[in-house]
Amino acid sequence: MNMRFEPAHALSGTVRAPADKSISHRVALLGAMSSEPLRIERYLHAADTTSTLEAVQALGALVEVNGENVVVRGSGLREAREPEGTIDVGNAGTLMRLLPGWLAAQEGRSFTLDGDESIRRRPVDRIAAPLEQMGADLRARDGRFAPLEVHGAHLRAISYELEVPSAQVKSCVLFAGLAADGATTVGEPTRSRDHTERLLLRAGVAIHRNGRHVTVVNTDELALEPISVPGDPSSAAFLIAAGVLVPGSRLLISDVGVNWTRVGFLRILRRMRGIVLGDLEDESGELTRDEPVSDLDVAHGALEGTVVEGEEVPLAIDELPLVALLGCFAEGETLVRGAQELRVKETDRIAGVVDGLRGLGAEIEATPDGFVVQGTGGLRGGTIDAQGDHRMAMVGAVAGLASKEGVEVIGMGAAAVSYPGFIEDVQRLC
Repeated sequence: MNMRFEPAHALSGTVRAPADKSISHRVALLGAMSSEPLRIERYLHAADTTSTLEAVQALGALVEVNGENVVVRGSGLREAREPEGTIDVGNAGTLMRLLPGWLAAQEGRSFTLDGDESIRRRPVDRIAAPLEQMGADLRARDGRFAPLEVHGAHLRAISYELEVPSAQVKSCVLFAGLAADGATTVGEPTRSRDHTERLLLRAGVAIHRNGRHVTVVNTDELALEPISVPGDPSSAAFLIAAGVLVPGSRLLISDVGVNWTRVGFLRILRRMRGIVLGDLEDESGELTRDEPVSDLDVAHGALEGTVVEGEEVPLAIDELPLVALLGCFAEGETLVRGAQELRVKETDRIAGVVDGLRGLGAEIEATPDGFVVQGTGGLRGGTIDAQGDHRMAMVGAVAGLASKEGVEVIGMGAAAVSYPGFIEDVQRLC
């Protein structure tokens, strides 16, 4: 689906952020691993998270959907059913990386995971390495690509240091650690998203954080009380960027999750002098079970360029294409470095955002691990190809609203992967 976004005069109104995609994936998986039914309020019904519900059903869980709410009746931590065929993860990279952690502990059972062409280009060797150290038997195409075979085994605990901070790899190892003998520890160079740790704490798991290390011990069973999924700050970021960029705008975005490990983009935006008011969670070394939520008040304002360093990248990884877009409108230079992880997302997002924004009139150059943008006060407009990437589709839409001539987005339908109501919300705010 192609769609044109004309320049907007001003955006105004209130919109509720869609449910968090990262948390929706995790609660569905933990529900499937639990011994008691889990009621999930405000589950995100999008392409990626639907793949997760279908996957847990294939593994023996019962799933009931009632509007926004979902009930998952799990098969248990060590009782996943061996499916008759391949588990299709679709385009869901989070599912592809988290699920093998649970399946690796299913002794005597085998599973094959596969997905679309995008998934088949995204490496899985970073989850295979720690799982194999724990005793798992994994086999991937060319040693690092889907389809991925997981043969369940008796796992042993390990202490594993991640070379690159990754919430997905960390979560995979922690899931495997739940059924491994002993205590499993994962260390990161810098903090990444901690939704998994908070949910495991809620599920009664003996888990603790010591600086940049997280440890879990062997667990008999999981049990979670009903969970309400907060609004997704990564999805809300596109509306926030539109409100900051379009002159005269004033928005209220309600029910946004403001977990410290998820609002790196908002900290960067505030540093650029963007006007975003709300109660963001402060950094804390303590592990808590709750996900903080806040309303965010957004207004248009003049921006200044900034430098985004490598330690900030894991906490703003999904929003870095928006930082490039903001840099086009900011005064001075905006530089992002240490973001090589963007090259192995749904697409090579560094190449995608550079080529896409340059086609709209941006002065932007790629670097091996990021990009540099020269602020010119705005964008001309034109056409941008999302190349099947949901976030690039929404970047193109926001660029159109803020541009001089408008933008046609080729493949706008990709936005439904994470934000099915994006077009309707934009039209309401316009």
